[in-house]
Amino acid sequence: MNAGTAKWQRNVFIASFIIPTLIFFGVFTIYPVVQGLYYSFFEWSGMSDKKTFIGLDNFKEMLHDPIVWRAIGNDYFLVAGKVAGIMLLATFFAVALTRFGFRLAGFFRSIFFIPNVISVVVIGVLWNFIYNPQIGFLNAFLSLFTKEKVSITWLGFPDHTIWMLLPPAIWAGIGFYMILLIAAIQSIPESYYEAANIEGAGQWKQFWSITVPLTWEQIKVSILNIMMTTLNGSFVIVWIMTEGGPDNSTQVMGSYLYQMAFRQFHFGYGASIGFVILVLSLITTIALQRLMRHDTVEMS
Repeated sequence: MNAGTAKWQRNVFIASFIIPTLIFFGVFTIYPVVQGLYYSFFEWSGMSDKKTFIGLDNFKEMLHDPIVWRAIGNDYFLVAGKVAGIMLLATFFAVALTRFGFRLAGFFRSIFFIPNVISVVVIGVLWNFIYNPQIGFLNAFLSLFTKEKVSITWLGFPDHTIWMLLPPAIWAGIGFYMILLIAAIQSIPESYYEAANIEGAGQWKQFWSITVPLTWEQIKVSILNIMMTTLNGSFVIVWIMTEGGPDNSTQVMGSYLYQMAFRQFHFGYGASIGFVILVLSLITTIALQRLMRHDTVEMS
């Protein structure tokens, strides 16, 4: 077999793996994005063949739509809250279950991971019961400390309801990222910590000087993943728990897209919202990657 034939067979072998992937990516990712952008230039109900070309009018309308701006603010509020809450708790539990030698570490890992095997719909329904003003656990718990029964409508205050979506969102994500960080921490040679102990470094110093630098890539990936899944997937928990209410106070871009496209049949406008979600996700991803740029620390 000459060199030319071997090179040709190698290229064919590589192409046999790459081409199906590119086709799959094109059909299920690129094509829907292009089609959505195309629909955003039309006034269309989504229920008929009649489409009226209106150019950039849908995007112009968005600039003057206060609900869009509130939805964007809510999206980034949830991103910030989830990144802070999930990463702090996931890191705390990961370090606690690996560095302090708990006998029941395996049991607690399983307990913390349970929310990740539960459907988001089930989580939303569960927390709706917890917040229920009449039979909810939260009011029942608070009633133990008061003389009268507490009956707060936790999801009924426009100025504060968005805050009530953070606990279920954070609770649902802790276990997965805790497992990722546990795997990263366990890959750090124990000799590093032994040397730090000899030098007199305490647990806090070891955390910042050894654990964080050597798990930074996993931390960065976790933050980016939380951001992307929130901007693109917070619709479910919002729609199950509040449907964007009260008074549109908990609308996110995903829920507003659904409402405009499939409730009000303003499909072209919904398509323009979807394209904006894509653009915001790309911009935020690039910005976070630049912000979290850090020299990789290699273990020797």
